[in-house]
Amino acid sequence: MSEHTFEQYLIETANCRSLFLNKNKDYGTAWRILRTSSLTDQLFIKAKRIRSIEENGLMKVDEGVKSEYIGLVNYCIMALIQLELNDDAPLELEEQVVASLYDKYHDETFELMKAKNHDYGEAWRDMRRSSLTDLILMKIFRAKQIEDNMGKTLVSEGLDANYQDIINYAVFALIKISEEGE
Repeated sequence: MSEHTFEQYLIETANCRSLFLNKNKDYGTAWRILRTSSLTDQLFIKAKRIRSIEENGLMKVDEGVKSEYIGLVNYCIMALIQLELNDDAPLELEEQVVASLYDKYHDETFELMKAKNHDYGEAWRDMRRSSLTDLILMKIFRAKQIEDNMGKTLVSEGLDANYQDIINYAVFALIKISEEGE
């Protein structure tokens, strides 16, 4: 297992966290008004844009795929927070509460990545970045199906596990982008 992977992961997620908290200073927690299904749709939009750029090699909006992968990480964190908070939780959260919740879900997801990365022997390193995008889209479609089933599953993981997998795939893509020097 590569300590280098852990360092790379923490560098990429620190960038995601910094952007998230800076946007929180600009906008507050306006995203709290969104239902998790709306956050899942935001994930879909971002992943579809990445796939479109991968397939067409062309983008008309001057934001590369890196910003979309960062958005995937941060929207998943928002969704995980929304799953935790009750409907009676305040719409606007204190900055320290937001940071604490972000860190909680980051840390849980990082631990999940370490366990899976061990078991799978860093297989993601030999994958194409486009395959990571496809896996993200698959997880989004799974989340949509779970939402359509009112959150109930028979034998499958819940929404939280799918959001965590999306985070990890997106961070792996960010690491690959960094290594490729894009």
